[in-house]
Amino acid sequence: MASTTTRVLRLLSLLQDRSYTGRELAERLGVTERTLRQDIQRLRELGYPVHATRGAVGGYQLGQGAKMPPLLLDDDEAVAVALAVGLAEDGSTGIADIDASLTRALAKLQQILPKHLQRKVTALRSATAVGPATVGSREPDAPVPAATLTVVAGAIRDGATLLATRADTETEVEPYRLISWRRRWFLVAYDLDAHAWRALPVADLISVRSASRRFAARSLPDDDLVAFVLREVAQTGWKVHARVTVLAPAETVIARINPAVGVVEAVDSHSSILVTGADALETIAIYLSMLMMDFRVDGPPELVAHIRTLARRYTEALDG
Repeated sequence: MASTTTRVLRLLSLLQDRSYTGRELAERLGVTERTLRQDIQRLRELGYPVHATRGAVGGYQLGQGAKMPPLLLDDDEAVAVALAVGLAEDGSTGIADIDASLTRALAKLQQILPKHLQRKVTALRSATAVGPATVGSREPDAPVPAATLTVVAGAIRDGATLLATRADTETEVEPYRLISWRRRWFLVAYDLDAHAWRALPVADLISVRSASRRFAARSLPDDDLVAFVLREVAQTGWKVHARVTVLAPAETVIARINPAVGVVEAVDSHSSILVTGADALETIAIYLSMLMMDFRVDGPPELVAHIRTLARRYTEALDG
């Protein structure tokens, strides 16, 4: 029989998952129901509110108490919490007085994480930068498997090339940085086949595996890799893209938009070019309406047609 402390911790771990009958718990722990009741009482004395219900469907479950007791996390849960807290700390939550709490919580987790889990968390955190928060319409999420991020972060840490498969093409790349932006992940990498820098959407990668070939770091395409990704996404990374002439100086447009919205190029002292993109024409139309400036859509024709439809609807709504 396991020691009392080990057994009680195991009992707590079970109760954090779901409710159990007394018989189920006794069988899982290999003890009598009398010993189980004693262990339940030990948890209650430690501040864990274990509720018991009688009857055929009764049993034990962990409920809410008056104070926050310690939690038990398995390996995957601990890594997930540490990464989520770390990304929140890096990305600025916008909530007053929360940053210090995030820092303390992360420090507590890192202090007790086993070394193999610390290595995984540290690799991903050190390999990741967080893009700016944005307001307005948000594109659909593009979730990425944690295992994929772990492989990429490990390759960045080790300075090893990756074999990345997109569609039917496998490309060897030198990975430099992961960028987390708007619940999407991008990999800043040098494409050894195309001899060019890329901002690869990690969700588009069917598979990634380490090529185990070490490389010497190149000069980066930009001192700010987040800015590099935002430019690449604005120009090439969306399903639809647009080129718009804004009748305002470039510095005025830049001051108005979030850098994630697009890239601004000066034309003259009275106009500028905005290159932007999204996963839908409707989203671009929303962006343009939020500029609160006069503009002319240079392309694509589908966006021109969509804005004409919106203009007709707005006009008819006012005339009615």
